[in-house]
Amino acid sequence: MTGPASTAPPVRGRLRVAEPVPWYRLLDRRQWNTLLASNLGWLFDGYETYALILTVGFALRELLNANDLPRLPFYAGAVIATTLFGWGVGGIVGGIIADYLGRKRMMMYSILAYATLTGLSALAWSWESFAILRLLVGIAIGSEWGTGTSLMAEMWPPQARGKGAGLMQCGLGIGFFVASLVWVFVSGAGPGAWRIMFVLGVVPAVATLWIRRNIVEPEIWVDVDRRRRAARAAHARGEDLDAEQRAHAQFTLAALFSDPRLRRLTIIGSLMSLTTTVAWWGVSTWVPPYVASLGPPSMLSPEQWAGVAGMAYNVGAVAGYISLGFAADRFGRKPVTAAYFLLSLILTPVLFLWVHDIGVVLVVTVINGFFTLGQYTWMPTWLPEVFPTRVRATGVSFVFNAARFVAFLGPLVAGTLIGVLGGYSVAATLVGMIYILGLVAVWFFPETRGKPLPV
Repeated sequence: MTGPASTAPPVRGRLRVAEPVPWYRLLDRRQWNTLLASNLGWLFDGYETYALILTVGFALRELLNANDLPRLPFYAGAVIATTLFGWGVGGIVGGIIADYLGRKRMMMYSILAYATLTGLSALAWSWESFAILRLLVGIAIGSEWGTGTSLMAEMWPPQARGKGAGLMQCGLGIGFFVASLVWVFVSGAGPGAWRIMFVLGVVPAVATLWIRRNIVEPEIWVDVDRRRRAARAAHARGEDLDAEQRAHAQFTLAALFSDPRLRRLTIIGSLMSLTTTVAWWGVSTWVPPYVASLGPPSMLSPEQWAGVAGMAYNVGAVAGYISLGFAADRFGRKPVTAAYFLLSLILTPVLFLWVHDIGVVLVVTVINGFFTLGQYTWMPTWLPEVFPTRVRATGVSFVFNAARFVAFLGPLVAGTLIGVLGGYSVAATLVGMIYILGLVAVWFFPETRGKPLPV
């Protein structure tokens, strides 16, 4: 007798193919917590930074002597430049400490520092005291980014690393948007409204309690830290070290320039970072006051137009941050970054020279923000993938922040050009030519899409 006939339909030469697992299902709770902490840290930085950009003019009208008011753009540029210079110092120092002390602890310390110092900025009594407090705030802010970037890269898998970097980086744009939204409502509180903005900057200190309980140090860093300590102990005992031990025992900042490969990566990455940083601080920081100068006063006050422009710009920026990370995972780091540089170069004169109707200006502001601020995601996506773990936070922080030692001149130059040329348009377009440098440098950086992190 034969067995019962099968009721299953015959399979004619076809194999059942497993459905691909979506990238977000490959992540565990620790990795999502890492994203949340890094995003929040950058969001708080964003709020604090854009609060300055929105309010610096109004603060200086209160803090400057009447005789100095005609030179207000210069003083505004000086205060922004001071913050940027402090950011560069704090960023490099913070990156070095994060390689030795750990990503988690450095993130907590930096958030506590800039929350406290931002609140103190509200107590400024002169433009000099304001500038000094901004220098200290900049030092504290700078130390957070490299820590969060290294933490994300070391916790997230290669196939989703760009996406994670974009989702982390968009925190800056969200912070900018929140600052713009708050300013729309706070700006009507009178001449001292700018002080309220900085008092609210104390709130992020609460986040350190959550970070302490929910974030862990990456295993890859813990292993390297163990090897670093062992190598330094062996050196202290007078033992001969092999090449690997010498590399781990070497001071991280010195390693960036003593190793020929790391030196080349540091120089090329710094040129690209210089492009992004000079252009944004020297051009895009003037978007709110530029739009405010075009907005009909019968509809909104100049302060409110500046807030609306900030929100429009940062809606585009948030989308740009995320899109660059996703596109870099799909098409590669190099072509996507080059495209952002090119379109930023084109969109700068479009915004500042070629459109004047306020409705069109706001639309172009959104698109401009997508590329000019959204392009920052190339750094948390690409930089951690070229530096080994032993110097990762130092490397990404140096490239990201050393550019500020030159970029802090951008607001000064732009502020001076605005005064000499009698407006924002030509000055912004001239400074925006720096994007050409990035377009050239990007092709000399190695493609790293889908590769494991160098140990």
